[in-house]
Amino acid sequence: MQLESLPELSDWLTLSRKRNLKLFNIYRLAVASILLATQIIMHGGGLSLQQPVLTTKVLLIYFALSFILAGLAWVDQAQFKLSLTTQVIIDIGFILLMMHLFDQNQTGVGLLLVITIVFASLISDGRYALFYASIASIGILLEQSYNIYSRESVAENYTNAVLLSVACFATAWLAHTLAQRMQTSERLASERGLDIANLAKINALITQEMPNGILVVGESQQVNHFNQQFSLLTGLSDTTLSEAIAQKKPLHSLAPELSRLLTEWANTEQDSKQSDAIKFSLPDRDLGIRFLPVSQSRANGAIIFVEDWSQVQTQAHQVKLAALGRLTANIAHEIRNPLSAISHANQLLQEDNTDPATLRMLQIINDNVQRVDQIIKDVLELNRRDRTNQESIQLNHFISEFYQQFCAVEKIDAQAFMLKLLKEDAAIFFDRRHINQILWNLCKNGWRHCKKNKGSLILAIKSSRQSQFLNLQVIDDGDGIAPSIQSHLFEPFMTTEKSGTGLGLYIARELAEANGAKLDFTTANTGTVFTLNIKKV
Repeated sequence: MQLESLPELSDWLTLSRKRNLKLFNIYRLAVASILLATQIIMHGGGLSLQQPVLTTKVLLIYFALSFILAGLAWVDQAQFKLSLTTQVIIDIGFILLMMHLFDQNQTGVGLLLVITIVFASLISDGRYALFYASIASIGILLEQSYNIYSRESVAENYTNAVLLSVACFATAWLAHTLAQRMQTSERLASERGLDIANLAKINALITQEMPNGILVVGESQQVNHFNQQFSLLTGLSDTTLSEAIAQKKPLHSLAPELSRLLTEWANTEQDSKQSDAIKFSLPDRDLGIRFLPVSQSRANGAIIFVEDWSQVQTQAHQVKLAALGRLTANIAHEIRNPLSAISHANQLLQEDNTDPATLRMLQIINDNVQRVDQIIKDVLELNRRDRTNQESIQLNHFISEFYQQFCAVEKIDAQAFMLKLLKEDAAIFFDRRHINQILWNLCKNGWRHCKKNKGSLILAIKSSRQSQFLNLQVIDDGDGIAPSIQSHLFEPFMTTEKSGTGLGLYIARELAEANGAKLDFTTANTGTVFTLNIKKV
């Protein structure tokens, strides 16, 4: 989306000046036509008794010139055009000449100067108004001086000439002032129009980029606006919604059930606020609906926010898990002290006792103490998942060290656990402790379920030059994951082992997401592949 700039919006000002110039040419042609027709039709010399022939010739020339200029004003691609100043000076000259030729009504003809100055000043935005008035005033005074000198009449004076000159200057000043105010108003209107247009585009862009669906309805539930996410969530096509906006259709013609919920919300108390989303069921999905009034009165319209109900539930689940995490962390700290005392006492009893049955019981106590301690460690690690200390890690070197350490600690034969590194080393940004625990959980889980044969467990790094991501894969040849538990695989405390805590895969996924990675799996009856998708540096 590209925002508009002021010059683009102000093009209409140029068009307005062109239109006014055309009107000015029509006015000039009309004046020339009326004067010429009056001169020809009137008997006894027409408008000029002393020089009727010369007056007729002058009016013919003025009419012809007016006709040509009017024609050029309508041709946008004309190669020859006179400037506005030149046209005004020609008009002033012809009007002064007609004032000189006409025997009567010189003042009436002189008023045409005032109209010409007004037109020219408004078209030029008042920039040359005083200049046009000066030219006209000089011409008026010179013409009057010539009349007094040539006629040598005592009755002739400068009264009318001075009054007409003052009228020209007064009109020019007024036109200049009005033009400046018009220009300021036009500029302000252009700026406000630009701001409104850009604001509308920004709002539309923000609306389209929002993850939630949005529908704006006005009075009588008339559909006014929507975003693409709304059409995706509700299943209504963009064409249907666009036609509803164009034809001003109400909401109940598109979604009757949604319209009913909106009506119920509009009829509730104005002060009540909707904090939680309302569940809105469709044949293939559930949505969460929230309403927000567009004004003080809910009857004037509303903004309808639509979101996937599963996401609403996920957010609520995350909030509960966060609260549960803080609680379990506090409990874990409190359990560790008595657990350490039990473990220490159990070790002392094992040292002083030789009875096989008693030693067996003590070993069971020790195993369960270790299991509880491991659960506490997992819970504490889970609550530190958002405290990442990412650093650049050379993957081949890190995986090689991890492989050797894992085989040594878990006592795994290197023939059963195979390693496949990249031909060209790659670097990633990851918390070293987190990726170590993720791989340890995945590899330990894979080793537990594989057949323990040669190559039963594989740790492989896969990447391509075209992709910005690489995959760390843990592959086993076990019996796969049962379909009944696949959807619950990453849930906390989900385990199929009697001695397992059920937190390994859940912690692995949480730590991966905390570092911007993604953990997923594929399974079959020939084995399971866990894939950690990480972005390259």
